[in-house]
Amino acid sequence: MSNAYSGVTKTMMRAAMLTLALGGAGFALTACQSDKDIDITKLVPDGDPPEVLYNQGLANLKAGKTAEAARKFDAIEQQNPFTDWARKAMVMSTFTKYRLGRSEEAVTTGTRYMQQYPRSEDSAYVQYLIGLAYSRQIVSVTQDQSASLKTIDAMQKVVTNFPDSEYVDDAQAKIRFARDQLAGKEMQIGRYYLERKEYLAAISRFRVVVEQYGNTNQVEEALARLAESYYAMGLVDEAQTAGAVLGQNYPDSRWYADTFKLLKSGGHEPRENTGSWISRAGKKLVGA
Repeated sequence: MSNAYSGVTKTMMRAAMLTLALGGAGFALTACQSDKDIDITKLVPDGDPPEVLYNQGLANLKAGKTAEAARKFDAIEQQNPFTDWARKAMVMSTFTKYRLGRSEEAVTTGTRYMQQYPRSEDSAYVQYLIGLAYSRQIVSVTQDQSASLKTIDAMQKVVTNFPDSEYVDDAQAKIRFARDQLAGKEMQIGRYYLERKEYLAAISRFRVVVEQYGNTNQVEEALARLAESYYAMGLVDEAQTAGAVLGQNYPDSRWYADTFKLLKSGGHEPRENTGSWISRAGKKLVGA
């Protein structure tokens, strides 16, 4: 069972024990969302007790009617704001919207929850859901990476503010993935410039990867591309340093093999200049 599922199961079970409405039964959530959007005012009359709406929402989840469940949870908050029922409903509303793929709505509800209840028993889970909602919006490195930045920010809050929560490991994994996306975007732009022989512009992008994203999967190629760019500019010393740092950290990399071959073609070999920024950055790499 995933963290998202385990978290919501605990939330639902706590609610069941509090209301005694569902007899402590477990809930098997499904991804089925076949019910259509319907005007909530026609479905949820004013005056229904929040506990009734809450239990109806849980029953909808159990039946796979996730959109209907979301409407019930939202109705509780609308009709009973700032109550304990509203607090619990906001947790479930965040989850159901995430499950429905309504990521922006999940973020909005989750963010409102964190503003109102930053240290409640469900805060770690809600913050994690916000991160998941952003992570779901991450696209190809060829496109805008704002979702990657937001994922890192949201998941870092899980790691920093809730270090003992069960969501930390996955939050860190999502951060690593998002950082790799950001590094990949820099590489894509750098390669674009390199192909057009705009070496200084290319170097600036590859440098960002080495200095800021040294623990990502992109750093090996970044070092090789730096060597290629510097060599093309006639800055052999910097190219040699890039090759040396690449070889020290990733000796079995195909990128090192290509860089070594490039340098040898001109009668050179990898050799580190300790005064170079590449040498200083190399000491901070994961493989160093």
